[in-house]
Amino acid sequence: MADDTLLHDPDGGMPRLIEIMARLRDPETGCPWDIEQDFASIAPYTIEEAYEVADAIERGDWGDLRAELGDLLLQAVFHAQIARDKGLFDIEDVANAISDKMIARHPHVFREENRDKSAEQQTRDWEAVKAAERAASGENGTLDGVALGLPALLRAVKLQKRAARVGFDWPETSHVLRKIEEEVQELHEASEGGNPDEIEEEFGDLLFVMANLARHMKLCPETALRRANAKFTRRFARIEALLAEDGRRPEESDLAEMDALWNAAKAEEKL
Repeated sequence: MADDTLLHDPDGGMPRLIEIMARLRDPETGCPWDIEQDFASIAPYTIEEAYEVADAIERGDWGDLRAELGDLLLQAVFHAQIARDKGLFDIEDVANAISDKMIARHPHVFREENRDKSAEQQTRDWEAVKAAERAASGENGTLDGVALGLPALLRAVKLQKRAARVGFDWPETSHVLRKIEEEVQELHEASEGGNPDEIEEEFGDLLFVMANLARHMKLCPETALRRANAKFTRRFARIEALLAEDGRRPEESDLAEMDALWNAAKAEEKL
């Protein structure tokens, strides 16, 4: 009979969580759904939980942040348990690997290197260490190792940063803005041509340059778009509320009226 003391210890911390996941994955007594999962099947949940962490931070909801960090931590433990079941590694190996990496990448904190340097110099040093690590693992190309699973906008920025390190970059933001004008024109021409593949390609090119503009302006395009989404959601909800005062729904309105209500909602936010 298994000892359940740790399972019911409210202060059990990480050992408790690890034990819970091990029990869930037990092939004889565990949960059928958890047993069936593999790295690929839970990867989408891992990504989703990371975004929910970001959402809680964006909203400033610290109680929700604690809960969402727990959900994200569960994903790490879940992956590690799958790896342990396959004889690959376990959560202790994961913790040791990241600990070794952080010590190696912070010689100014954990070794004898001079700590008296700017944040910019520390960033350059960090990138140099990462480049050495990539080379040691056989990643010799400038763009090697930029994860394919990243959200497309973030991956675009990371690819551009890598290219910029070797000098492949516009020197000024004004050059990027001119490139955007060029890509808009090419998208317009493709749209007139009516070829869906060409339209998609030109649209992708425009998004890629927009991501580059965000990088030059020291903005995160994902954060900017999340905030734009939140603003749209907030203002559209206000349109619905204003229509509801007349006992109507959006489908009972028209574009002209809703556009006027949008502008009213926008004006209210500026008061």
